[in-house]
Amino acid sequence: MGLYEQIVAGEEKLSLVGLGYVGMPIAVAFARKIKVVGFDLNAEKIALYKSGIDPTNEVGNDVIRETKVEFTADETKLKEAKFHIVAVPTPVNDDHTPDLTPVEGASRILGRNLTKGSIVVFESTVYPGVTEEICVPILEKESGLKCGTDFKIGYSPERINPGDKVHRLETITKIVSGMDAETLDTVAKIYELVVEAGVYRAESIKVAEAAKVIENSQRDINIAFMNELSMIFHRMGIDTQAVLKAAGTKWNFLKFYPGLVGGHCIGVDPYYLTYKAEQLGYHSQIILSGRRINDDMGHYVAESLVKSLIKADIAVKDAKVAILGFTFKENCPDTRNTKVIDIYRELKEYGITPLVVDPAADAAEAKRLYGIEFGQMSDVQGMDAVIIAVSHTRFLALTQEELASFYNTSNGTKVLLDLKGILDRSAYTEDKNWLYWRL
Repeated sequence: MGLYEQIVAGEEKLSLVGLGYVGMPIAVAFARKIKVVGFDLNAEKIALYKSGIDPTNEVGNDVIRETKVEFTADETKLKEAKFHIVAVPTPVNDDHTPDLTPVEGASRILGRNLTKGSIVVFESTVYPGVTEEICVPILEKESGLKCGTDFKIGYSPERINPGDKVHRLETITKIVSGMDAETLDTVAKIYELVVEAGVYRAESIKVAEAAKVIENSQRDINIAFMNELSMIFHRMGIDTQAVLKAAGTKWNFLKFYPGLVGGHCIGVDPYYLTYKAEQLGYHSQIILSGRRINDDMGHYVAESLVKSLIKADIAVKDAKVAILGFTFKENCPDTRNTKVIDIYRELKEYGITPLVVDPAADAAEAKRLYGIEFGQMSDVQGMDAVIIAVSHTRFLALTQEELASFYNTSNGTKVLLDLKGILDRSAYTEDKNWLYWRL
């Protein structure tokens, strides 16, 4: 009986190392079919899961309360599993070089608890070669086992879109790979237990690693193009979204939109690819150009707000500005690598300390990472300007009357920046009391 059959029969377990926005939903999905050990170093997070609370909002409290995942912060419980999935973040350092600390740390923990006959599958986004050249030696050193003889490895890049209730693990084709044909077959069969859309068997681990890293690089480049168009069209006095709406009537026009590119995927993954390219003597031109444009968007938005305040004859220094939304994307509590912080910091340089309001965000995380304390919607009063930075459902429901109540009534003009273009532009541009701006 092979490992797949043993797992299906309940004789062996699967483990999930890293229970964040990606790992936890994977663990929950597998627990509907097989025995799962869910491990995370964060004991506080584990305590929340055990008490039936989903801090990520990815599957909801009801699902967490009902799941059969064995949540634990005890690494020795990993010894009970034979199939291991590693889903830890892969951020970048301040100099934009890959920070492999989390995946290396996870490899050390797993290595210390690895048993013969195991398969280890990494899901973390990395540049081609990391799994075999960096993770495997750590696993071997910590376990005393030999890869290929005592244990096998695979790679299956995560494609979960945090906050997206449509494109989930079950509905997205899963790329799988293995160090040999036998491993690939086992990895594919195990993922097929939960991935209804099916799996794609990549020809090698490096191919699977490369496929993932270019997915987000492609999106990054296309959004950078839209952001550059936005800057050009603003100088021409043309509304960018009106242009994109017209161009979008062509069947093969790619429908991307300008915006802030944050989070721990699209704004990070391209740097992994360019880093590896640099090591091989190639300096990226298109990818890094796109990154520069997207990284500078916070500065561009802040500068546009200041220009709008001046145009409205409102003093810039100490202006009262509210930023609605702080997460890196809509209806998701995750604030890691949010680009809204760039707007906040740029405005501070102009002598403005914005009030930040985000009912969907993880307030404790924002305080810990950025030192920012959120206000409440009821605090948004007497403002000189309002920036709608994230298209949370709560903000989509804002009426023009409610927005008007946020402003200082003594000002002749209400400065409003709608970064996501969620409002009816004509309602504000045709009213002389509003100075409306969007990307």
